Amino acid sequence: MSIETLEIVSPGMLTSVQDLGRRGYQRFGIPTSGAMDAPALRVANILVGNREGAAGLEATVMGPTIRFLADTTIALTGADLGASLDGVSVPVWQSVHVPAGGSLSFQGPNDGIRGYIAVAGGIDVPVLMGSRSTYLKGAFGGYEGRALAAGDVLKTLPSRIAHGSTGENLPFELTPANYGHNHLLRVVFGPQDDAFLPEAIETLTASEYDIGAQSDRMGYRLEGPALKHTTGADIISDATTLGSVQVPGDGNPIVLLADRGTTGGYTKIATVIGPDLSFLAQAMPGDKVRFSPVSFDEARSILLEQESFISDIKKAVGLDNSGLFTLAADGDVHEVTTDENERITGVPAEIRETKTVSATAAGFDFEIEVRYR
Repeated sequence: MSIETLEIVSPGMLTSVQDLGRRGYQRFGIPTSGAMDAPALRVANILVGNREGAAGLEATVMGPTIRFLADTTIALTGADLGASLDGVSVPVWQSVHVPAGGSLSFQGPNDGIRGYIAVAGGIDVPVLMGSRSTYLKGAFGGYEGRALAAGDVLKTLPSRIAHGSTGENLPFELTPANYGHNHLLRVVFGPQDDAFLPEAIETLTASEYDIGAQSDRMGYRLEGPALKHTTGADIISDATTLGSVQVPGDGNPIVLLADRGTTGGYTKIATVIGPDLSFLAQAMPGDKVRFSPVSFDEARSILLEQESFISDIKKAVGLDNSGLFTLAADGDVHEVTTDENERITGVPAEIRETKTVSATAAGFDFEIEVRYR
């Protein structure tokens, strides 16, 4: 049973409920949405004992003021927005106990622009198409399909960790580096890089671009040397992906992000690799970006390094709930295990099919259908 845990006193510039996004619906024109800096949200959830994909809050530039209605544990990750709890500074990349009546507020950005607030148990808003994420332009998902406003009261799901826990801190060597204001974005060329003059490829990788003021969760517009097409910018609309670098007729690239449209009719010269999108999501207008080409194999190796880093965080914190199935009943959370008392962690990557697992929890025996995705 979920409980009322926090009240929004002031929403800040833009605060919304986000998880890791809405998967499997792009063919119907539904954007993925989700956290702009997904690794930051994942780590925040790890620090409070949640599943990595649990819903939390994404705060932009000026964070909210929150009054807590119940004892809980929170973690702040991503941007350093100058957080304080009852007037005492709270650093990012650690979790802290918050008593009922406690007040969390933010002074403004010190590094990065998107901060994540994970709360033990996860934010409980309706699940829509498999996700609790807010799609702001479509006005659905999250909390009533909108950014949070003063007076909103949010519930959290039952937590496996005891309220009042002092939480966990990341070891210094596992604390992510500062985001800064100059960002190197590694890209894989294509799918329409052949629609550009040869010198456009050189221009993209040799030039510095400014992040324009017209940048948001849909995409970041960049300003700098124009990229010249062979015949024109328009193509028959085709699929876009996270990190697609579209180039419209003015030659200035646009990097597509969480709330991007599912298709687009501009040529795409390259795609920014996933691990580097975290840095772009933390950049503000006026920050500088440069592009560097990598091969597909190199991009995959970089992604594996990121996942290894997150795995090290799980081991250091000792709250690895990835792949964890739980059953909530009468306000209590019960871990679901196999008949052999083993954790159900999903289907191995080499098995690309549905798998049925016999499980037990709280005295109930049942079967779970696990699908590899």
